[in-house]
Amino acid sequence: MKNKVKEIKDALNILGLPSFISFKEIKKRYLSLSKKYHPDVCGDNSKIVEINNSYEILKKYIENFRFTFSDEEIHKQFPEDFHTDRFRF
Repeated sequence: MKNKVKEIKDALNILGLPSFISFKEIKKRYLSLSKKYHPDVCGDNSKIVEINNSYEILKKYIENFRFTFSDEEIHKQFPEDFHTDRFRF
């Protein structure tokens, strides 16, 4: 299973978004990229699948948790992902 924090950060990177962003801006970027990378336009299905998955990850996070993607906020929501990191040197 993929680390939730890494999953969220990867989704932000795929959509080219900063850590502090509203859902409205996420949706706007998603729609823009969907038009640009639609299989009928570019012929490649893998990019649109990646965009759709990233959008769903971010949408789920915003609906269920918080409205910011800062490291601090993500750590608060998924503390189990960082518990072992505190003991590494």
